[in-house]
Amino acid sequence: AALRWAPAPPGGPASGRQGLGGNRRGSRGPRQRGEDRRPGPSSGRGALRPPGRKKPSPPERKGEESPLPPAPLESGPLDLGGQRERWVKFQKRQSLTCEGAAKLLLDTFEYQGLVKHTGGCHCGAVRFEVWAAADLQVFDCNCSICRKKQNRHFIVPASRFKLLKGAENITTYTFNTHKAQHTFCKSCGVQSFYTPRSNPDGYGIAPHCLDEGTVRSVVLEEFNGNEWEKAMMDHKTIQSKSAE
Repeated sequence: AALRWAPAPPGGPASGRQGLGGNRRGSRGPRQRGEDRRPGPSSGRGALRPPGRKKPSPPERKGEESPLPPAPLESGPLDLGGQRERWVKFQKRQSLTCEGAAKLLLDTFEYQGLVKHTGGCHCGAVRFEVWAAADLQVFDCNCSICRKKQNRHFIVPASRFKLLKGAENITTYTFNTHKAQHTFCKSCGVQSFYTPRSNPDGYGIAPHCLDEGTVRSVVLEEFNGNEWEKAMMDHKTIQSKSAE
């Protein structure tokens, strides 16, 4: 039997709140599959939604956090597919670990047009490698300290420099603004690299401290360090030398 609306008894709740969904006519039967309730325009109670109609998405609230971006892919074993056999043969032929082979591949593509130079101090306690051009642009600064220690250097981004050994054998001298970090070996006193005031995000490398065989040519450029501020304003490219 269908449910029908019946008037409220005297003294009971206000009419219109009885029956199914507050429907006065009450001629409808039980709720059908697919019907849902949504707030009515006036009653505040649930009214019936036509079958098949999707519930609207709630409006975005101010201050709510946006969805998080997808998580980065986790590192794991590489799927080399049909190249696995070539990869293993290459490792064995070159006597490389898997990491060494990957580094060689990355260096080849990340540092295209550059060569890997190696170098260090006189006693060998400090050793490094640096990726730079075979044709070096070397700055010859005439500031008070560079003039005394003949600090000719070329500049590279920090990401292209790697200290191989001797971190515990390095000490630092600073003066004046203390922005330049004049690093040198504690044992032999040789400065093979340092952090220039002009390029605090990079390294100045002494070309005369590089091992032989990788430098093709050197172009020497004078830098007026005695008038540092003016020289920096006039020079258009020196600060870009340490850019990635």
